[in-house]
Order: sequence, then C-alpha cells, then structure tokens
Amino acid sequence: MLQKFKKIDGVIVLILVLLMVISIFSIYSVTHGRDKLDGFQIKMIKFYVLGFIAFIGMTFVDYRLLVKYALYAYISGVGLLVLVSFIGTEENGAQGWIMIGSLSFQPAELFKLILILFLSAVLFRKNKNKLSFLHDVIPLGLMTLLPFLIVISQNDLGNALSYIVILVGLLWIGNIKFSHALIGLLIIIGSATAIITSYIQFHDQIKVFLEDINRSHWVERFDPWLVPDKATARASYHTKNAMLAIASGGMSGEGYMEGTSVQSNRVPYTYSDSIFVQIAEEFGFVGSAALLLLYFILIHRMILIALECRNRSGPFLIVGIVAMMLYQIFENIGAFIGLMPLTGITLPFISYGGTSLLINMASIGLVMSVKLHGQEVEEEFPKSTVYTAPAKQM
Repeated sequence: MLQKFKKIDGVIVLILVLLMVISIFSIYSVTHGRDKLDGFQIKMIKFYVLGFIAFIGMTFVDYRLLVKYALYAYISGVGLLVLVSFIGTEENGAQGWIMIGSLSFQPAELFKLILILFLSAVLFRKNKNKLSFLHDVIPLGLMTLLPFLIVISQNDLGNALSYIVILVGLLWIGNIKFSHALIGLLIIIGSATAIITSYIQFHDQIKVFLEDINRSHWVERFDPWLVPDKATARASYHTKNAMLAIASGGMSGEGYMEGTSVQSNRVPYTYSDSIFVQIAEEFGFVGSAALLLLYFILIHRMILIALECRNRSGPFLIVGIVAMMLYQIFENIGAFIGLMPLTGITLPFISYGGTSLLINMASIGLVMSVKLHGQEVEEEFPKSTVYTAPAKQM
C-alpha cells in the first residue's frame, strides 16, 4: 500500500488542492451574507472531503476491473437515466435530479464516466485492429445516441453534448481509418454550419417550433449567441452582464469581494455556472490565466500518464476523461465570452455542486489508477466481457 502511495502523482494532487482553495474562496465571495446562499462554501468543503475520498477510493481500485464490467455499468446507467425521466425533479428548466433525502443527485453527470468506461472497454477489445465504419463506428454511435436522446428529453443540453464529445475523442485514438475520420469531420462541420445557418435564417419559425415542444429556454440560450439583435432583454441579460463583468476586470481585477457586477447580483448563478465571471472580474486577466494554467498542467499530467501506460485500455480512459474536461472548460468559459451558447454546464472543480465535483474527482482517481496499475502486462488480467463487434473490415 505504501509503495502505491508513493506512485501517486503529487503534481495532480497539488493542483486539486489549489483548485479546491480557489473554489471555496470564490464561492464565499459571492454567497456571504445572502439569505439562501450563505454557508455554501462550507457545503463545498464537505463536497471536497467526499471528493477526495472518491479520488483515493478510485485510485486504489484496479481500473481494469471496472473496464471488465463496463457493459453492466452502461446498462445500469441507461436505466438510471430513464428512471430520472419519471421521478426526477426539475432545476433551472432541466429534469435531471433525483432526491436522496435532502441531497440531490444528477445521473447525467455520472453517466459521463460510465460512457467513458464502456466505450474504452469496446475499443480495447478491438485489439489494435482498424475500426470498421459499419460494425464499429455506427454501433458505438448508436450506443452514445441513446443516452444523448434521453438526456436531451430532460432539457439537459450541456451534459448531452458532452457524450458526443467523449465519443469523438475516443474514436480519434481508437484506430479509426483516416478516410472515416475525414468524412466524420466534414459531416460534423457541415451539420453544424447548416444548423446555425438555418437557425439564423428561419429564426421565427424555429422559435415557434421550440416553444410548441416545450423547449423555449433553448431559444433564450441560442439567441444571444447567434442572433443577439433578436434576443429578448431577459435572454441576453445573463451573457451581456457576464461579458461586462469580465471586461471590467481588466488586467488585475477589481479585487477580492470587490467585483461590481458579481457583488451586486447582476450576474445570475455566480456561485455555480457563472463562477468564472467572479474570477475574471475580481482577479482579472491574471487570475483567469492562472486558472487556465492549472487546467493545462492537470491535463498535461494526465496525458503523460496515458503515454507511460503499458495496458491499452488505460489511455482510452484518460483520453475520454480529458475530452470530457476540455469540453466542460471550453463550453463554460466560452459561453461568457461569446464563443459558445449558454448551456448551464459547470466549470470543473470550481463551480458549486456535489455531483459534478464527485464525478470529476472520481475521474482523476481513475487516471491515478491507470498510473498505479497500468504498468502491468495485459495478459495478467482476465479478458473483458463486453460488447465485441465483428472483426470484418470495410
């Protein structure tokens, strides 16, 4: 046990501690003295205690054992997502939470880690063979599309899109044929261009359609991004004030607990989804860059662990986790500087929220498990019993 402790990446642990400190102080800055929010920093400390327990627990669990039973985790995860559709509670327009006593749990967050395990297990079983478009790419796409559609039906666009990003990231290193990757890239670019162009040109018709299917809040999120001149004052309120707050931060910020916009409640959800705005306004470009540097170092260390791993399933897991986190970071920050639509996704390790933090901490623990156990040869571990596509190639 002591030998395994010595193998833990100290740099990653240090970064997690620094992110914890940033999170707690940032949450305190925008919640202190406010009736319903006062004390959230104490709750976040408790979440971090549980998070480090999850991190340590996952570190010492052999990740290959999780890969072995990934199919059962996938089936259970899909079942949990379906259950949410019937008994889930609604928050901010999304029906994605299950109440356990006084605590809420978001299965869509957990499923990101489950999907990474499952897709990694399938790709591992390909044994370095080129992926067949018909027998591999399409089945994996359908298995990702199922939870995507379930979560979309629950009005959780942010988490649903993360499933697609995870799939693309894993296919990228899953020995996909160059021609298939190129075709897929062209399809993604073409589809995105067509959707954005259609939304702009046929805005009024699409708006009516989305309102008819109870997706009017999507309009409020896409309008400020794509057609700001048609966005209502309510729809543009969040992103407009967020941009003003970030701009007012300048180079060094307005000072801790001195942010004009975040302290006057002009930016909604500054303790959760919009917490980057608090950092940018109170600590400016320097503080924002320092946060991004911590993320960069964290991801760099994870990639190094993937490169050093001798077991092929380990790198798949790490790439899936890196794709998940890069998407969350880019989407969250991009939404407040006009690059992405506002989807309500959290900023990893910083935003207030128990489920998101626990899943992210468990994911880093899984990366550490790869570091501890990934040096052993594959033959020493029983083969996985997961979905295996036919060997036929196209």
